[in-house]
Amino acid sequence: ATFEPRHARSPTNANVRAPATIRHAFALRGVARAAFAKPPSTDYFRQSTSTLFATSSSICHGARAFGDLTSARVVRTLSTTSESDAMATSSPRTRVIVWFRNDLRLLDNAVVARAAALRGQSDAAEVVPVYVFDEMFFKTSKRGLARFGAGRGKFTIECVDDLKRALRGVGSDLLVRCGKTEDVITELTLTGANDKTIVLTQTEVTSEETDMDRAVERASKERARSGGASASMERLWGSTLYHADDLPYDFAGGLHDLPDVFTPFRNKVESKCSVRAVVPAPTANALGSVPASVAGLDWMPEPKDLPFASAEIALACEKWLKDGADERSVLEFKGGESQALARVKYYLWDSDLLATYFETRNGMLGGDYSTKLAPWLALGCVSPRYVVSEIRRYESARVENKSTYWVIFELIWRDFFKFFALKHGNKIFHLDGTANRTASWKSDEKILKAWKTGTTGYPLIDANMRELAATGFMSNRGRQNVASWLALDAGVDWRHGADWFEHHLLDYDTASNWGNWCAAAGMTGGRINRFNIAKQTKDYDPSGDYVKRWIPELREIPAAYITEPNQAPRELRDRISLDYPNKLNLPRRDFTEMGSPPGPKRGGGRAAGGGRGGRGGRSKSRGPKAHAVSVYDHVYG
Repeated sequence: ATFEPRHARSPTNANVRAPATIRHAFALRGVARAAFAKPPSTDYFRQSTSTLFATSSSICHGARAFGDLTSARVVRTLSTTSESDAMATSSPRTRVIVWFRNDLRLLDNAVVARAAALRGQSDAAEVVPVYVFDEMFFKTSKRGLARFGAGRGKFTIECVDDLKRALRGVGSDLLVRCGKTEDVITELTLTGANDKTIVLTQTEVTSEETDMDRAVERASKERARSGGASASMERLWGSTLYHADDLPYDFAGGLHDLPDVFTPFRNKVESKCSVRAVVPAPTANALGSVPASVAGLDWMPEPKDLPFASAEIALACEKWLKDGADERSVLEFKGGESQALARVKYYLWDSDLLATYFETRNGMLGGDYSTKLAPWLALGCVSPRYVVSEIRRYESARVENKSTYWVIFELIWRDFFKFFALKHGNKIFHLDGTANRTASWKSDEKILKAWKTGTTGYPLIDANMRELAATGFMSNRGRQNVASWLALDAGVDWRHGADWFEHHLLDYDTASNWGNWCAAAGMTGGRINRFNIAKQTKDYDPSGDYVKRWIPELREIPAAYITEPNQAPRELRDRISLDYPNKLNLPRRDFTEMGSPPGPKRGGGRAAGGGRGGRGGRSKSRGPKAHAVSVYDHVYG
């Protein structure tokens, strides 16, 4: 029961014999990965249609079983091709389908560049860009929570709309659909005798996405063969700062030698790898125009069209789009590549904020304490390589210091969790984590509800949780604290926290979110990094400005009582009519059941869900008695 992968499905255990052209075949545990030939050039990490997929026989049944959709909305369906499109033509045709996923940009997009190159080889090749709001990502998790929230829906709609405008600007377009990607791409597959369809997509690393790859490839091939045509799929790497082919680790062997902690990884990639050059955006007409036989190009979905898990979420998304962000939000996050590039320009060149990032990065109020690039990075509206290329240009033109480096440092963290997910597969979704650590987890509905609604009686926790629910964003510092509180203080099954972040975070990324939560819960091995919430409040919000912004009940509480408002004098509480809950009574934990003591408590590290939640080396055993005493001192002192 504690080893449950992310999704509810039967594992694929079949052994398939590779063709002679394939030189390496491997299976990453829990992650459907490809066995592929070592090509002469791997610039784009292409994986041909002869790619074999295998998953480890150790994969268990899914942890995110999907319930029935409860929304009353009807998803609008459109015909993507005319009847004549399915008929054989006098000469063979080539169609290149650009399947956009979490790479919603034109600049530095290997998939787009490959499509332009294929069309450059033959002007007769037609390029059809497509994006699907796939119903699979909108369903309900096994723990009963809708996976795709209103804020994510609003931001994604904006990203897709911006991409559509950008494609039209170079003479192409974007077909947008809601439903099943497999069905949409199958409809677009050519079936005429000797016709050829090539599906291009970005390589993904987690099992749900790679399972979708296989389903799309299989259905497209079957559709093509039905009319004497052929279909293939190429997967191209493009989501990380360092290219997968350049890693100083055994990538073909499943990254078995990738370290499970960040610092050795960072040291090695920084010394052994180079960041590749940014790939230019396509020029005018490089992709050509979408053929007239593709229907429905004028349609863009509204919130009611998206396959949300409930009508209430769709209504909330519609209201968000109409009214804009909460006035207390640190930033008006608007999706799209144009917005992402504008943010990079502002943070570096217009404001020089980059030069002081290291000193301000732990803030919680305002739009300028950090880059705020995470939502655009998560949807692929801007690439980490482009961000680093601009930082290097800034360093040459203005200043190079610890702050300019530290943004790159954060992007390397993002890479780490992507490759960490590749190495460990579905274990990042398991209750016992990648380290197979056992612990006494519970599902306390009272505590979990208080955490979600920001009514725990811990002001810093409550303020951050209210900000997340209202805006879809939370600071790095906040993420560290709320994850530590739920998993380590309250002892609640940490996957509830990961689910909640998945629902709300604009910058939700599967590998970062689940990898970070797994680490924050102490399930990746090494030090258990628990945060002292009272000390964190005094260190990072000493005057209570952040807390008071999100908890109006505490606006009149003096800073001296901001960590424990109900400990203020009775006369003061009566005068301001204080109405704030008492702290929840949490059990004392010594963590000895996890089989490894926490290391010294620190304020740093990496957080859950795209923020930071640090880890360190294993502590040496010092005997049962010393063990228990040191655990209490380090964790609760």
